[in-house]
Amino acid sequence: MKYLLVLAVVMVAFYVWRNNRVTDRSEKSRQPPAASGASRLPVVMVACRQCGTHLPQGDTVQGALGPYCSAEHRRLKEGGSA
Repeated sequence: MKYLLVLAVVMVAFYVWRNNRVTDRSEKSRQPPAASGASRLPVVMVACRQCGTHLPQGDTVQGALGPYCSAEHRRLKEGGSA
C-alpha cells in the first residue's frame, strides 16, 4: 500500500511538472518577439552638470545651466535654495 501511495505522488508530481512545461512553451510562442520598434530605439544619455554621472535624458532634472541627476545637485551647482 505504501508503494502505491509513493507511485501516486510521483505520478501527480510528473503530471504537474509536464503541464507547467507545456504552458511555458505555449506562452513563449504567443509573445511577440522582443524586436519591437519602440524597445530597440537608442536612448539619449546626458551627463549631470554637478557629478558627471550619465543617465537617460528622460530621468534628468532640468536646471538653468543644464541637466542634473537630482534636485540636490541642481541646487548645489546653481546656488539656489530649495
